[in-house]
Formats: sequence, C-alpha cells, structure tokens
Amino acid sequence: MVSSRAFRYATLAVCIAIALGLMLAFQYWRASKSAPQIQAIVVLPLRNVSGDSTQQYLADGMTEKLISDLGQISALRVISRTTSMSLKSGENRYLEIARELGVDGVVDGSLVREGNKIRVTVQLTDARTGRHIWRHDYVRNLVGALDLQSEVTREIAKEIRINVTPQEQARLSPAQPVNLEAQELYLQGRYFLNRGGPSQDAIEYFEKAIEKDPSFALAYAGLAASYNDEGQAGSLNYFEAYSKAKIAAKRAIEINGDLADGHAALAYALLDLDWDWTAAGNEFRRALELNPNSGPVHSAYALYLARLGRSSEAIAEAERGLQLDPISLVAHHMVAYCYYSARQYDLALDQIRKASELNLVSPDSWIHWTLGIIYRDQGNYEKAIEQFRILGELPHVLGHMGNAYARAGQRAEASETILKLKDRVQKNGVGTYEIALVYAGLGNKEEAFAWLEKSYKMRDKGLTYLKLDPCMDPLRSDPRFTNLLRRVGLAS
Repeated sequence: MVSSRAFRYATLAVCIAIALGLMLAFQYWRASKSAPQIQAIVVLPLRNVSGDSTQQYLADGMTEKLISDLGQISALRVISRTTSMSLKSGENRYLEIARELGVDGVVDGSLVREGNKIRVTVQLTDARTGRHIWRHDYVRNLVGALDLQSEVTREIAKEIRINVTPQEQARLSPAQPVNLEAQELYLQGRYFLNRGGPSQDAIEYFEKAIEKDPSFALAYAGLAASYNDEGQAGSLNYFEAYSKAKIAAKRAIEINGDLADGHAALAYALLDLDWDWTAAGNEFRRALELNPNSGPVHSAYALYLARLGRSSEAIAEAERGLQLDPISLVAHHMVAYCYYSARQYDLALDQIRKASELNLVSPDSWIHWTLGIIYRDQGNYEKAIEQFRILGELPHVLGHMGNAYARAGQRAEASETILKLKDRVQKNGVGTYEIALVYAGLGNKEEAFAWLEKSYKMRDKGLTYLKLDPCMDPLRSDPRFTNLLRRVGLAS
C-alpha cells in the first residue's frame, strides 16, 4: 500500500512536470509570436571588399546564386536578379527599399577572397524597422562557393520560420563538388551573360568550364541561355543557335533534372526551333515550379502565351514578372509587348512611359523597336520609322521598318530594305520572315507567301509570331495562311 508521503511526492513531481511543460509551451508561443513575419525578400548585391575589382564577377555570381536559391522557396516572394543587382548594398535604406519594392526583409553582405578561400558575411534585416534579425560569417574554400549560398538560404528560411517543402529542402542540399577552375569560368560566363553584351564572350567561358568539368550542369544551362540569346538577337543562324541551345539544355537537365535554368532554356529552344508548343509550355511551367520567383521566366512564359493568342493570360503572366522584377527593362518591355499583342496600343505605350520615368530606357534599347511597331500599327508611320532608325539595320528592325515604309506609301524605301534583307539572308540565313513582312505591306501577296514558305524551310522563328503580328493581317483571309498556321502549330 502506497504511503501518504510517497503519494505527496508523486503528486508534487507531476505538478512540477506540468508547470515545466506549460512554461516551455509559453516560451515557444512567445518566441513564435515575436519572430518576424518575413514573407518577401530582396537580396542586395554582395559587396566585393577584396580590394581587387577583378573579383566583382565572384561577388555578382554568388549574389545571383543566393537569389536563385531563395527563389526556389514557394512560400517566399523574392525580388529577381535584375532589380536586386541595380540596388546598392551597405546603405541604410531598408525602409525605403521596403516601400519601393513591397518587401519586409533585406539580405545584404560582403565578400573577401584570399587565395582559394572566401570570407562571406551575410545579414538579414527587418526592412520595416531596420532591426538586424540574423547575421553570420562564413569562411569556405572557393570550390564550395556555390554550395555556400544554399546553406545561407536554409539558415535564413529557418530563422524566419518560412515553410520549406521536403522537395525544396532536397533541392537546397549540397550538390556534387565542382572543379575549381570550372566554377570560376562559369561565374565569369554568367558575369558576361548578365551584362547583356555579345553572347560569344559568355559562350567561350561556359565551353571552357564544361571542358574542365563535363558534369557541371549550371555551365550547360548558361551555355544554352547564351545560344538562345544569339538566336533571339538574330546574330546567329536560327537553326544553329537553337540546335546548340537545345543540346546544352538537355544535357543540363540530364545532369540535374531540378535545374530551373535548364528547363527554361530548353523551353526557348523547343519553341523557336521545333515549334513544339506543348513541350515548350511544359518546360516553362516546370521551370516556374522549380523557381516560382524567377521574373525573367514569368516574362518568357508570357511571350509564349502571347504568341499562342492567349492575350489575357499573357498580360497576367507579364505583370507577375514585373512584380518580381520591378526595375527590369525586360519586365516592363514584356508587359508593353503583351498589351501590344492584344492590340491595346495605348496601354502598351503607358507601360513604356513608366519604364522611361524610371530611367530604364537606354539609347540603344529594344524598347525603341517596340515603340516603332506600336506607332506603325497606330498609323503614325513617321514616328515609327524614327524609332526604327535608332537601332540601325538589324534584320528584325529592317523588316518592320520596311513594312512601315510600305504602309506609308514609300515604296522605294521599302524596296531598299528588301535588298538589304536579302543580303543578310545570303550571309547567315536570317531575315526571310522580315522580307515577307515588307511584301505584305506592299500588298504583294504572292511574294509574301513565297518568302513565308522560305521561312518555313529555314525554321525562321518569326513564324511563331504569325498569330499575333498585325503585319500579317492582309494575308489572313487566304487559305495558304491558314495552312501555314496549321504547319507551325498555331491553328486554333
């Protein structure tokens, strides 16, 4: 039989246990209530404090990787690279940044390289109060530089108690070690690719990185993006550019099927080379599933939808891209172009004005091309031609300018653009679709269809715009046009 003293001790022990449990529960509740509710973040460029300006590519590359890794967390809104890289780190502008971008967390830091080691300092600040939430110093071998950003992402997610799915956690796990030289070459390639200069410089760095490490998925994805840029600009034969992009993108995905950049690059190639609308759409959606915060991929998917004639969806997707990358000229441009594709020309012009007010429009910007096509299709041919002339005699520009000349009744000038375009076609095979544009403007249907057939044989990416291009309006009632739409995969 249990004594009364033993009973009292047992009762006391139970009471103490209950009290401790309640105390711990209260502390956990208080901690959770005091934890900052960070749901949107901007990453400022890591400052290169090495005293060596040639190491800027390393700081920029690690900033981009951190943005990409954070962007994989679907519960978190992360401002995209172009906007982030346009901001300055180290300034006490947290409240201003929060107000401008609608974020409540700011990540910034610095990087020092000492031989093959790097020291990275990263901190997270509550942008609403300016209070530092978390700060950490890392010293790592340079070979682990890219994996370090995944570690930083995991620690930030843990600190702000944001939900990270098991799939996202797996993708943020350390990757296979990368050859040190390959990593440096890759980061230099990204530096050139993001500067928006000639893609050939980036291509050389990515190819060298692949030579050093043939299993480096990021390098293949960068190579694919560079060749896609060559194709988009028309500076390389479409078939060659997109074929090489497709091969590189597929290899990137074979190595790492969860690489958003690889899927996005493959989508471009499948669309502009193969006209495989279903597969391209699947790849765009997979890229956005892997990184829902990628403003550039939202913008690219918007253009895909616009070319299919799904205007309202395209505008919504372009607006989403702009929300994630609000200081990106490309994002503003895509919103304007999607309004243009819906033939809402005034709204398209309003969007370009917004970009101008943010001082995003440079003298050689492709915005001038978009202004040109808007003015032309509004019937303001003089202003259209003025905009086209700013960009010189690139095939894309010549074709639309020739169409404007033709519709303005300036037939001699239109015929001159045809001669210039034929010379481009002879040199590198680019410009067949643009010649068809000029003949359509001149009212010469037979020549227009003849050059559209040549475009089809050349796999000219211009044909993917058949459904939305107002220049094609004079041809739409012809059965040959319906047949061409069907062959390109655009028949509705």
